[in-house]
Amino acid sequence: MSKLKIYLDTSAIGYLDEITSPKEMEEMQSLWALIKNGVYSVVISPVVMDELMANLNIAKRDILLSNLGQIEYAISEVTEDVHKIAKSVVINGVLPEKNYNDCLHIACAITSRCDCIVSYNFKHLVNIQTIKGVRAISNLHGNGNIDIVSAITLIQRGVE
Repeated sequence: MSKLKIYLDTSAIGYLDEITSPKEMEEMQSLWALIKNGVYSVVISPVVMDELMANLNIAKRDILLSNLGQIEYAISEVTEDVHKIAKSVVINGVLPEKNYNDCLHIACAITSRCDCIVSYNFKHLVNIQTIKGVRAISNLHGNGNIDIVSAITLIQRGVE
């Protein structure tokens, strides 16, 4: 089994400390343990960091940043190519421009050649319409298939 490169969006990281959703929090904590053990290679972006820093709940923000300090990750820069792909997500009707940060998450994952995006944003990202659209755009830009999954998919794969 080869090591997958995964992009963590802000919602995934946020669920490490989401006591109102214990099932999802447990899933993310299980995935985090696998990440800490080197099962997955992780990528985040400055968009993730900006969104985390914008959290007005300082205690939660500190917990999430502390968790990030426990793992190794690469940072995908927001380049001109990233903006080009993000705009392609909008132009092709995958997501509206008002969700441009989600488009940037997608584009950073694509340009970093990630195998999947881990998210708990079921409204905009983890749904069949977005997944199909993102795969098409990734292929259009010559970067192959990319999936969008919640943590449970990777937990099941990581313990096989």
